[in-house]
Amino acid sequence: MRRSGDFLGLAGLLVAAVPSSHSAAATGQATSWRAAWLTAMQRPNANPNWSRQGFADQSVRQIVRLTAGGAKLRIRLSNQYGDRPLRVTGATVARAAEGAGVESGSTRAVKFGGAGAVSVAVGAQVASDAIALPAMGSGVRLAVTLYFAEATGPATFHEYGAIGASYRAAGDQREDASGAAYRESGGGWYFLAGVDTVASGEGGVVAFGDSVTNGYRTTPGRRYPDLLAGRLAAAGRPMPVLNAGLGGNRLLTDSACSGERGLARFARDVLDQPGITTAIVLIGVNDIGSTEVPAITSAQLIAGYRTLIQEAHSRGIRIIGVTIPPFRGATAHTARSEQLWTTVNTWIRTSGEFDATADFASSLADPADPTRLSPGYDSGDHLHPNALGYRAMADTLDLATL
Repeated sequence: MRRSGDFLGLAGLLVAAVPSSHSAAATGQATSWRAAWLTAMQRPNANPNWSRQGFADQSVRQIVRLTAGGAKLRIRLSNQYGDRPLRVTGATVARAAEGAGVESGSTRAVKFGGAGAVSVAVGAQVASDAIALPAMGSGVRLAVTLYFAEATGPATFHEYGAIGASYRAAGDQREDASGAAYRESGGGWYFLAGVDTVASGEGGVVAFGDSVTNGYRTTPGRRYPDLLAGRLAAAGRPMPVLNAGLGGNRLLTDSACSGERGLARFARDVLDQPGITTAIVLIGVNDIGSTEVPAITSAQLIAGYRTLIQEAHSRGIRIIGVTIPPFRGATAHTARSEQLWTTVNTWIRTSGEFDATADFASSLADPADPTRLSPGYDSGDHLHPNALGYRAMADTLDLATL
């Protein structure tokens, strides 16, 4: 089986894999691809979503927000956790309008190796051919519509808390501009792993982490990586900032509902992404707060961070370590978890092993009790920031370190 980061171009038959930073030579496309949107994929689970049942004779329209523009784009589809080859009968992209609607005249057919349909092997990804879609830029909302004539089986997906924007309709509704056929909506994204653009620029950033990075308890476009992208644009340094957060994710341990451990997915979700030059790492609170036996130690967490640093440096990627925000009052908090939090954050701040650091813990802390989130930044569960807290996180990062 090929690595999950490889792409297979198919036109009825599999052709040779191509690296993620290039498009298929057979189609004569440009090679300067840069990730403009991505999400971390996970196994189907039993939560209220569409992943367990998958789709059959249905269209799925998914709305994503790009953080980089370009003259052309391509989409990437993943069957990482499928139980059979994924057969996509056809796909379109368009500029998103309200709800499931798209802007009139913006719909473009998607081709894969020149063909409208594609088959994605179990454990693989495919990249589409280049698509010309005018007026694409940072902040543009893109609608990606996939039609599945055959049953897909359980869907590789990303569960984006209670938000995200996906719509489902019976039959082939790729050309429905009004969105009227899409009578069901849900959170998350299905089979859609990334969108790349052909563009010049100074690189790209991936924010890697758990539900705090994923933006739990905020709204689309208000996750801290989105706000960081806005800061960069305002500073005259437009650069994609991609979100590889995964709710409940842990650095050291796999979870059926919260994805593969960070150590296992770091290469796929960060290092294999085209055009990436910097990784921001904020992960560990779910390891620290776990009640599993045997409990993890600070030494094990630090060893895990060191592995990420080594892997990033082996690819020439800069890596920024971020301190874990305070969480006293949350269900994950115990005397032991607080001690681990203190030890790990001290190491992040003082070890000098990351290329740079950002002290989210201090920025978000209650001045009266640094082990708690400031009331002005607390969403209410004492673990996840509110909108002001996510803004404070984005503002804490030194743009020069990117």
